[in-house]
Amino acid sequence: MSGVVVTNPPKAGAGDVEALAGYGVATVSEAMGRTGLLGPGIRPVQQGVRVAGTAVTVLSWPGDNLMIHAAVEQCGEGDLLVVTTTSPSTDGLFGELFATALQRRGVRGVVTGTGIRDTRELREMGFAAWSRAVSAQGTVKATGGSVNVPIAVEGQVIRPGDVIVADDDGVVVVPRERARQVAEAAEAREKKEAATRAAFLEGQLGLDRYGLREKLRELGVTYQSYDAYRAGERP
Repeated sequence: MSGVVVTNPPKAGAGDVEALAGYGVATVSEAMGRTGLLGPGIRPVQQGVRVAGTAVTVLSWPGDNLMIHAAVEQCGEGDLLVVTTTSPSTDGLFGELFATALQRRGVRGVVTGTGIRDTRELREMGFAAWSRAVSAQGTVKATGGSVNVPIAVEGQVIRPGDVIVADDDGVVVVPRERARQVAEAAEAREKKEAATRAAFLEGQLGLDRYGLREKLRELGVTYQSYDAYRAGERP
């Protein structure tokens, strides 16, 4: 397998990345029309952490982390490493030593469709990580691959410079050209949810706020007392 290391790809603006960092993965995905989620298979190794950064992408051979070493050189402040392999692999391609090198360069975390190890050390050093699996299985450095090319993780295409937002709920990718628009849509959604939260705290029901009583009627859902239901009465 030959490959390529692409240098200096375009990236989303730092201000737009920081704006997106203020919103959760669910809010960002909803703001994009319920798109961009990497799926439930990619899970955090820590809790209570949210990061956003520009993607540096890695395409590696299964069980081989050579191209992660190549990718470290291409990473800088505000980036987030995203790794996948040419076919499924849950080997521990990423661990504490990689995190140490990346943290030194200002990288905010890693998202990998493979396995990860040294999870205790990663938590202790505050390096955020999301992966498909946790595995102590070691790897080799033997086969070429690519850095900063479009890759697919859990059905989502991720290009270098796209924005990755990750938290306890999972991971979402925002195309770099849409970063500002999505940040604005997320802000609007957050304000709408704040108003709804306040209404719920005052006792309003979702049935009324969202106009769902009519929807229930349209679907033929009826109300009955317990005694009537037990007696087998039907409306």
